[in-house]
Amino acid sequence: MTAPDLPVARASYRSTVVRLACSVGLLGVLWWTIPDLEASALVPRWNASSALWLAGALLATLSSFILAAVRWREVLRAIGCDQPLSRLLGFVLAGQFVSNALPSTVGGDVLRVRRLARDMGNSLTAMASVVLERLVGWLVLPALTFLGLGLNGGLRRLGTPAALALGVAVVTITGLGAFIGVLADRRMARRLAGRSGWRRVASAVAEVLGGLRDHPTAGPNVLAIGAVYSITMVLAAWMAARVIGIDQVGPTAVLAFYPAVLVLQALPIGIAGFGIREGALVLFLTPLGVPAEQAVALGVLLYLLTAVASLLGAPAFAIGGRPSASSGTASPDPDATSSSDTGTGTDEVAR
Repeated sequence: MTAPDLPVARASYRSTVVRLACSVGLLGVLWWTIPDLEASALVPRWNASSALWLAGALLATLSSFILAAVRWREVLRAIGCDQPLSRLLGFVLAGQFVSNALPSTVGGDVLRVRRLARDMGNSLTAMASVVLERLVGWLVLPALTFLGLGLNGGLRRLGTPAALALGVAVVTITGLGAFIGVLADRRMARRLAGRSGWRRVASAVAEVLGGLRDHPTAGPNVLAIGAVYSITMVLAAWMAARVIGIDQVGPTAVLAFYPAVLVLQALPIGIAGFGIREGALVLFLTPLGVPAEQAVALGVLLYLLTAVASLLGAPAFAIGGRPSASSGTASPDPDATSSSDTGTGTDEVAR
């Protein structure tokens, strides 16, 4: 590690420690507030159908990784940067491995940006494509909450859980809608052009949005794939609930509440959403008659499903940083990362 990298590594280490402490603290508060919680109750009872539900949940989780790569490819196609799906899937798997299996605060999205930038020769466009691909996913989640609450009137009468899910959905779609609406304005894009810092990144996002706007079918395609991706995640959560033995929660309840869990656990407070995810599930599911221990166990299982599925990204993380033989169509960018992956991944995660 070079000398300029040391302050960044120290800051990353401190951030990791703080976030780990937050997760431990949140789990401790959850443990303290649940009366008569026993550790043995967190382990689900195994039966003949559990293996089938577990296999289905794992398959749905793996399918969501593929759909994320497809969604990302559609965003890139809209701006004339067609990339092989197999290449993008490798980046997604490697990013999932970094996010779920390595103790890093850098996250898989940074890795995805770096590796795509090497292929394209344009780090800003690579970053903008990842940002927009993520934003599309977040735009779809509120729609699923609205659908779940609309289909099941009983959920709307639960009080706090319904109000929280609805509030998260409204805040998410309002904030992201305003953000995308501002950047989609051509006048704003012209104002941001040539700026530095975060304004330059925003300008790149505006450029990608312009590509989507100029291709009438691109936007609906990205949203449709994003909807299938989110529904697949909800399906995985419902199957995981059946593994735990949670029979009180039907598909509409998971459809209404799990998107809010996904949004809340993405807050940069803890590590891998620990504490926030479990607490949110307790809040949403206990009014439906689910024991708090089972709600906590579901949160842990959902993390384990993602972590186990992300192990497929280990080979892609180790060897997938080599530049592709065929580069993208974007123009070279002087800011594009020129360093190569070492294969060990230590320097890439520390920086």
